[in-house]
Amino acid sequence: MSEAKVLSVSLSSERGPKKSVNELNLNSKGIIGDVHAKIWNRQVSIIDIFHINKFRKLTEARDTEFGEFAENITSEGLQDIDFKTFDLLKIGDAVLEVTQVGKPFHDQFRELGNYVMPRVGIFCRVKKEGTIKAKDKIEYIPKVYKALIVTLSDRASAGEYEDESGPKVKELLENYLKKIKVRYYIDHKIIPDNADELKDILTQAKNEKIDFIITTGGTGIGKRDITVDVVQDMLDKEIPGVMEMIRMKYGQEKPNALLSRGIAGVMNDSLVYTLPGSVKAVQEYMTEILKTLQHLIYMLHGIDAH
Repeated sequence: MSEAKVLSVSLSSERGPKKSVNELNLNSKGIIGDVHAKIWNRQVSIIDIFHINKFRKLTEARDTEFGEFAENITSEGLQDIDFKTFDLLKIGDAVLEVTQVGKPFHDQFRELGNYVMPRVGIFCRVKKEGTIKAKDKIEYIPKVYKALIVTLSDRASAGEYEDESGPKVKELLENYLKKIKVRYYIDHKIIPDNADELKDILTQAKNEKIDFIITTGGTGIGKRDITVDVVQDMLDKEIPGVMEMIRMKYGQEKPNALLSRGIAGVMNDSLVYTLPGSVKAVQEYMTEILKTLQHLIYMLHGIDAH
């Protein structure tokens, strides 16, 4: 990506086209004085000059001014970025978080059927307050999803046999993250069935705001099966429906599947899942968990994905 910068900043106290101003002052509600300043996901809108020029060319004699597409920031150099939700843009001393890619039309932009805006507009919310003005450099910081897989097994941690369930979780999660085309980093730890060690790992993951924490093993009723008990005490909210559905779906044909105590929930900014220790169970559980994973991360961070 070439160096990106701000060409112009605009705002308006009413809906529709905006007027150029010297600077934008941002607080937690968005741009002070702008009609879209409130607690929601679409506080700041951005369009790159590349797409504006493309629109001008397609509409021939049609000319536009900065802010006329109802954009707050007219940029240069962002046109080649495949933006994803939760990417960051550092502009001046402010930081914006991407919440939506694609901008609805206003009627005045429907000329000649050249529907440009829905594909290129970027919506953001304020992550860090500050001031933005023309000529400010724009630093693009892509979102990297962080995942932690923890295998709990006395024997595997002692090297008595090879852990297969942890690598299976990693394989399935990695395939999913590749499919939705996001950047990611996955860490995998093998520990004994030790409550204190698990609690320390979870505390660190919570502080580091790991996006996904998936454990495997220790979900039964044996004396050494401590995973669920440790995790449950650390959750802020439980998500019972996911695990209940999995147990019922697979337990109809295999009653032993009903005996797992696995739970799912939220711990700070992390989604946490406790899976059984068998490879087959991991396959079954992950198949169902991945169906709602992205929607849950959006919900957790207040993104309306409907």
